[in-house]
This record gives sequence, structure tokens and C-alpha cells, in this order.
Amino acid sequence: MLIDLQQQPADALLALIKLHNTDPRADKIDLGVGVYKTGQGDTPVFGAIKAAERKLVEEQDSKAYLGPEGDMGFVAALMPYIFGKETPDMGGRIEGMQTPGGTGSLRLALAMAKRAGYERIIVGKPSWPNHAQICADLGLGVVEFNHAASDGTTDMDALRVAVADARPRDAILLHGCCHNPTGIDYSNAEWDEIAGLLADSALLPILDLAYQGLGAGMEEDAYGLRRVLAAVPEALICYSCDKNFGLYRDRVGALYAMVADPADLPKVMSNGHSLARANWSQPPDHGGAAVRLVLEDERLTAQWLDELDQMRNRMRQVRAKLAAAGKTGGVDLTPIGNQNGLFSIIPFTPEQVQAMRAKHGIYFAASGRINVAGLTLGNIDQFIAAVADVTG
Repeated sequence: MLIDLQQQPADALLALIKLHNTDPRADKIDLGVGVYKTGQGDTPVFGAIKAAERKLVEEQDSKAYLGPEGDMGFVAALMPYIFGKETPDMGGRIEGMQTPGGTGSLRLALAMAKRAGYERIIVGKPSWPNHAQICADLGLGVVEFNHAASDGTTDMDALRVAVADARPRDAILLHGCCHNPTGIDYSNAEWDEIAGLLADSALLPILDLAYQGLGAGMEEDAYGLRRVLAAVPEALICYSCDKNFGLYRDRVGALYAMVADPADLPKVMSNGHSLARANWSQPPDHGGAAVRLVLEDERLTAQWLDELDQMRNRMRQVRAKLAAAGKTGGVDLTPIGNQNGLFSIIPFTPEQVQAMRAKHGIYFAASGRINVAGLTLGNIDQFIAAVADVTG
């Protein structure tokens, strides 16, 4: 009886996109949609990806199914960047599979955790809203702890308490870098402590690495993940190529599992394959194949890394300009300079968020989360002046 279905609330971000699109003002600013934008406001296709796609069109000789594991060449090519070039499979302890974006990877990881007997997921708040939505859909409990302190740093005390209070059959979900939505990341010293805390616990780490390369660099952004993996016997790793390869609409991701005994990997991955089969059967190939071709070609790899550097540097410049504005009206923009990735949260009140939209045509989430990549040399002064106006 389809009429018995209950009306679901509209996705807040999708509603925001619609509001922005229907605003007739020429100087409106979109800081809501979580995609990278150039200084001209465009979301480009990487030159390295375009070159790989041309090669794919010319050389691909079949569109036959690959299986639920996807393109294993793609999965293997990513591993040195995620886990390190010396022993990317941790002595045969890590194996992966392709997924439809980072969301598909998270869905699979959380479903696998539930199948393995885990009942609750410990998550720092605020977090990406889909983390809690996926858990709810799977019937997993969510236990929250404060991720960030009021001074714009991580709340390590809250994390320590969360780990200490964990129950058997609990897992913990951590952002590897470029925290969404706060941009507030753990320092290397904090990751060292976190690795020790997890090593002394029975928690299963689920590490969400969705923005590698957009924080401090490809190697630097993998520090926390690698530190944790070196300390614990088992973990699940969720990866997205949507951001660092600009493949948003192609949905390119991967799930990796690390086990204590390599002999257990086939059993673990068989569960990933069966869950994938029941969800999407097999992932779309095109984007993953393009990434594989980039990573197999030294010239294209160098081009991709250069393009990624340009993205990261532009966002660092935006952050520096916001931080230089300091106390602006009733808020302090200084902490934004020390944060990473696409997002930061500014402590606007709900009334101030509405005023930014109504009075200044500046759109962002009700939480105060802004996409810093939506700011350019042409509109950042307008944004800073609007912040001063509505919060002063």
C-alpha cells in the first residue's frame, strides 16, 4: 500500500540549492553545495581525468560486467596513496573493492559491521548528516561525542571519554582528514594518542577518508589513518575519489578491510561482495577506470597531483583571507585559517543564517557550515561585509 508511506522531509541541502537557483540577484553566493569551485566559480573536470577518459574511449573493448568487487586494478592503484608505498597491503592484511562513491563505501562498511555483530557506532558531532542516516536505515545505534571544543580545536577529552565508555560490539567512525562539516582535524600528536586509545580498546575503527589531498597534502592527510592501522588488529576504511579527482557525478569510491590474519581476508571480503550484490550488484565502471588509467601513467599522475595542489592552495588562500578578517561583527573568523578541506562552521544564529540569505543572497546550511571553495577574489569581501552586517 504505497499510500501508507509517510511523507519524508526534503533534504535540506537540496532545498538550499533550489532556493539559490531561484534567487534572481546577480551577486548571490552559493556556499552550500559541497563541491570544489575554481576562482571563477566553476567545478571543472580535471585535465588528467579528461586525458584518461579519451584513452578509455579509444582503448576500452568491452562493457561487460566486472563483478561486485569492481575494477580491482583501480582498487590496487589507490592503495599506495592511502596506506603507503612500502607495504600498502600491510603484509597481506588489507584488501578492497570498488564502491559507488564514498557513500557506497560507508553503507557497505556499516552493513558489514552490523553483520559482524556490531550494534552501535560512536560518532563525533557534528558529523556528515548521512553518517547518522545510514546507521538509522541499518538499525545501528549512534552514540555521539563532541568533536570540537568551543575554541575551534578538537575536543580530545570528549573522545577519551567516548572510548573509555564504549561497550562490547561498539565501533567508532572517524574522519581521516578535512572534517565535514567543521574543517577541524586532529593533529599528528592527537592521532598518536587516538591510535593508542583504540589499540587498548575493543572498538572497531571505521575510518572515513573522503578528502585526501585537500587538507595538507596526500601524504600528510593519510597520517592519522596509517597511525591507527599500525596500532589495531582490524579496521574498515572508506574512501572517496569524488573530491580529489573531481568525479562527483561518476560516484567513485572504495572500501578496504584490514584483518589481523591474512587468512581471514577471503571470508571478510566475501561478505562485502554479497552485501554489494544485494545493494547495487556492481559499481559503475567509467570513473574508476579513469582513475586507474591516471594512476598507471606517470605523466597523468603528475598532472593530477599538480591539479590537486592548485585546488588545495586556492582553498588555503581563501582561508587565510577569512582568518585575516579576524573579529568580524559578532563572530571571529580567525580559526578558519587553521582548518582544512572544503568546510568550516561559523557560529551563526538561525536568524543570522536567514538574514544572510534574505538580505545578502548568500546561501549556506542552517548549521552555519560554509563551503569555503564557494568564495572567490570577486566575492569574498562581499561575504565578509555581510557577516559584519548581520552579526554586528
